[in-house]
Amino acid sequence: MPRRSFVSKGIAISVFCSLLSATPAQGMERLPFKPEGYNFWTWRGHKIHYVVQGNGTPIVLIHGFGASAFHWRYNIPELAKKYKVYALDLLGFGWSDKAVIEYDAIVWRDQVSDFMKEIVREPAILVGNSLGGFAALFTAAELERQVLGLVLLNSAGQFGSPSAQNTNTEEQSILNKFIINPVKEVLQRIILSFVFWQSKQPARVESVLKSVYINTSNVDDYLVESITKPAGDPNAGEVYYRLMARFMTNQTKYTLDSLLSKLSCPLLLLWGDLDPWVGPGKAARIKEFYPNTSIVNLKAGHCPHDEVPELVNGALIDWLSSLQLNPAPLHTL
Repeated sequence: MPRRSFVSKGIAISVFCSLLSATPAQGMERLPFKPEGYNFWTWRGHKIHYVVQGNGTPIVLIHGFGASAFHWRYNIPELAKKYKVYALDLLGFGWSDKAVIEYDAIVWRDQVSDFMKEIVREPAILVGNSLGGFAALFTAAELERQVLGLVLLNSAGQFGSPSAQNTNTEEQSILNKFIINPVKEVLQRIILSFVFWQSKQPARVESVLKSVYINTSNVDDYLVESITKPAGDPNAGEVYYRLMARFMTNQTKYTLDSLLSKLSCPLLLLWGDLDPWVGPGKAARIKEFYPNTSIVNLKAGHCPHDEVPELVNGALIDWLSSLQLNPAPLHTL
């Protein structure tokens, strides 16, 4: 059985669990997969998909790169027993529109902010995995009174580097702007078009997922289809190119330290320590920078909410129960 040691808010929480535990989602209720999606909201002329279940203090779940609201399949039903749970698809992902725009972290920050104002309509807990964690952090840093607490699961984002400013200055040279960058863009488009075609194949999706799930029993047809189906959109390839060539290669514009310095709510880190992409050192550094942080260390990979959902659900509910949630009136949104 897992052994947990919980201490007061702002102090690290340690969770030790065996890699050889029973199948993670065994006996757990799962959100039904609907090929047509659940609910839709129009935002800036774009169709945005979301799921909503339950009643109580709102929780907004935000997926990671390439995923969708369906990635929270084992979390939504359980959390909805005590809370009102929303899970939305970020613009460009899942069942939301594949808008051909210049993607930037501000786009998703604004989307989540407006979702809270127009759909949730009261202060909420934000929960995000990977890219969704960064979007949640960005939103929480800007909406002090509307975010009651923030939960990050193996979040994307980087701490600032002293050399970042010099790199940006060099890239503005005439040679880069008119010769090197155009050639580089053509090559990137050719390469990324092939990579996208390959990456949306079910076998490839399954292989990548298994590389970041330590226990791969939840890498099933449901999960694979929830990723490959949106990739069939006519605009999906162009969105992928814009994300990979522009957004993903320029993540120094908004740094973790700059956003954490604006944060004021309690922070919980649910961290898969065996993640091959984002290790536990990042969680420790976040806590060092922002002391009002609790950490739950899990023996899981990049997506602990889907790999060990029972542990994530339990730790999240325990943490929420320890908070003194005093939502602001609706008119403050």
